[in-house]
Amino acid sequence: MTTQDMLDDRYGRRRSPGRTWAIIGGAVVGVALLGFVAWGVVADSVEAVDADTTGFAVVDQHSVTVNFQFTAPTGRSVACAIEAQDVEHGVVGWKVVEFAASEDHARAFRETIPTTAEATTGFVNACWVT
Repeated sequence: MTTQDMLDDRYGRRRSPGRTWAIIGGAVVGVALLGFVAWGVVADSVEAVDADTTGFAVVDQHSVTVNFQFTAPTGRSVACAIEAQDVEHGVVGWKVVEFAASEDHARAFRETIPTTAEATTGFVNACWVT
């Protein structure tokens, strides 16, 4: 036995072949898990819809008009939930509107929401790909 072998034994520098394979297997599983998570993030962002309220107008005591725009994947239909609230932030009107698929990436709309009481604001709550 050489001096180097004795030092390796003394300080535990030798690795058994089983331990080496365990480390390699753990690294492969870690890389596969990282790839799976990265794919999930990319897949979610491809189907994302971004919506912005561009304005609203209280028409009367029973309706409010909301102007909004959204960006969505081309060729996919989109649905949006539009909401009207009163001065105490209580929901007084709610409407889900569906839009047909389009080749335009960004689109703008105006929708009127019927309300149960006078609204003080109107906005897009959420939009999603259908």
